[in-house]
Order: sequence, then structure tokens, then C-alpha cells
Amino acid sequence: MTAYDFALLLLRVVLGLTMAAHGYNKFFGKGGLAGTAGWFDSMGMKPGIFHARVAASTEMAAGLGLALGLLTPIPAAGFVALMFVAAWTVHRHNGFFIVKEGWEYNLILAVAAVAVAGTGAGKLSLDYALFHTSGVYDYLHGWFGLLIAVVLGLAGGIGQLAIFYRPPAPKA
Repeated sequence: MTAYDFALLLLRVVLGLTMAAHGYNKFFGKGGLAGTAGWFDSMGMKPGIFHARVAASTEMAAGLGLALGLLTPIPAAGFVALMFVAAWTVHRHNGFFIVKEGWEYNLILAVAAVAVAGTGAGKLSLDYALFHTSGVYDYLHGWFGLLIAVVLGLAGGIGQLAIFYRPPAPKA
């Protein structure tokens, strides 16, 4: 095992389990899915129950997929879509810094996931174990992996906002 492969494993697992924990919290945290749905409704993501389920499921699937290094650009795209929507709906009016609930954290998670898609998941991943002897592996890292993560992620996030986001009217 090289330091490079261990470092990628460490990054993938921490990023992935962090995202999966957010999804788990939406399902089972204080207020559960119903509380998450109410919050989504209040911010203009309607119907809230649909978006709560989609967000929680995507966070868990993308998180676990990245942690395992399975079809890495796809979960990375999930990170991009999730963080784009979160940054736009919740954090953009608060500026950059997380200490003021800005979009800094969203940017870091999305860019880190894209970087993993670009470098590849490493030898300690399911991508390597399942695909390294096939031509599929070439599409799971490098420019292909990076482009899949960015293009698919932005398309998903922008599409979700365009179709469903209806911001509440400003308070007088």
C-alpha cells in the first residue's frame, strides 16, 4: 500500500461517511423525515416530503458510494448536486464563511468529491477491485471522472432548482 492510496482512502471515507451521516440525520435525527420535510417546505423546496426523501437518500447513497470508491464519479456528482442546492437555497445569502452559515462548507465538500473523481478512488477501492482490468476503469478517473462529476452534478442541482424551487416571499 502506498501513502497515495491510503490518503485517497482516508479522504474518501471521511467525506463519504460525513455525507452519509447527514442523510441518516435527515431520516432519523430530531424531527425525523417529517421535520426535514417541513424545513424543506419552509425554504421553498416543495413538496417538502419528496425533497426530504430525495436529499436524505442521495446523501446516504453518494456518501457510501464515495466511501467505498464505487463508480466514484457518480457519487461525486451527487455531492455536487446536493451541495449546489444546499448552497443556493440555504447558505448563499449568508456570504462565504461557515461561521455565519455561509456556503464555504458546501464548496469544500463538492470540490473535494470532484477532486477524488479526477484522481480516481485509488487501489483501495471497489472501482479498482472490480474494474482495473477492464476499459471501464479508464472512465472512472482522470478527465472523464472529473467531467462526469461536474457536468452530471451541476445538471442535477440546477435541474432540481429550476423545476422545484419556489423561494418564499421576502418578509416585510
